[in-house]
Parts: sequence; C-alpha cells; structure tokens
Amino acid sequence: MAVKISLSTAYFPPVEYFSLISRADEVVIEKEENYLKQSYRNRCYILSAHGPQLLTVPVYQGSQHKTAIKEIRIDYSKRWQQVHVRALKASYSSSPYYQFYFENIESIISKRTDLLIDLNTELLESLMKMLRLKQKISYSTYFEPEGASDNDHRYKISPKKASAFRGKEYMQVFGNTEGFIQGMSILDLLFNQGPGAIDYL
Repeated sequence: MAVKISLSTAYFPPVEYFSLISRADEVVIEKEENYLKQSYRNRCYILSAHGPQLLTVPVYQGSQHKTAIKEIRIDYSKRWQQVHVRALKASYSSSPYYQFYFENIESIISKRTDLLIDLNTELLESLMKMLRLKQKISYSTYFEPEGASDNDHRYKISPKKASAFRGKEYMQVFGNTEGFIQGMSILDLLFNQGPGAIDYL
C-alpha cells in the first residue's frame, strides 16, 4: 500500500524531514495553513564552530490577522541572504562535499524570491535532486485539521519540540570538539556525506 505523508513547507529542513520523505511514496506539502512563528518554515540550524547556529529568513506578517503560509512575503530590508551565505561558508567550506553543492545553494538563496513558499519549494526540489530522492511532491488545496490522517507530520517536526528521531551518526566538520549533534539541517548531512547522504536517511 502506498504511503502518503503530510509535511509543512520548510527552509533547509532537518534530516528527520527527509528521512520521512525517503520512506514515503507521496508527499503533500501544506500550503493552506496559517503561518506559524518560530518553526522550520523559515528557519534552520547549521553546525558552526560554536555549536548549532540558527539561520532565519525574515518575513512580513499580517499584524491584525492570521496570514496564510502561501501569502507570507520575505523581508528584504534585512541582509539575511548575505548572513546565510557567509554562515554556510564559515561552517562548511572545509567539509568534503562543499564544492559540489554550495554554488547551487548560494544561487537559490541569493535570488530575490518574493514569497517564502516559493523559496522553500525551489530549495526542496533542489535538495531532492541532491539526495537522489524521487518521491512525488504535491501541495495541499485545502486545510485539514491536525491529525486528520495517520501520516500527518506538519506540526511534529518543530525547533520548539524535543524530537525522538535519532539519525545515524556521521562525521561532522566540528564533531571532534562537540561530539555528534542531532537535529541539524539536511545541509549538514549533504556537505559532510555527499552522495552517501541517502544512506543516512
């Protein structure tokens, strides 16, 4: 029986997110929900020399009412693109597969994409290719309440919730000093493991 899962849109989501995708046949990305603050929808964690580092895409929010995720616009008054590119260079330029992936990632970050969901969609498509994942990706056309299906993971993967997911350990750039750090963005796995990343999902 085909496995269909639901996920939120996300900015360079954690390894757990792609582990779920790798075990599914079809993935539905939520685009009808209201925007949720302090979630992976516009943030990720990379591993720096000083431990986990938060990268956030600043967004405009409707001040008087809830705003649909598909309408959330990116705030370019803040120099977030330069900050993210510099942070990725600082964290991963010495990683084994940096040169294979960084240019493509930088080009997507550096473009002026108006809507957050469009940025995340382009990144997801690119990351799927890098990971050699071929699952069918579609987008919701109406909102279903949380838990409406057995494979609803839209609100389970959150930086504010402790995760039971324990991915297989791999060599991290700063792993020798900190020990293995769980919960990092998929970029951490890709830059360190390259084509072998799919074996860790």
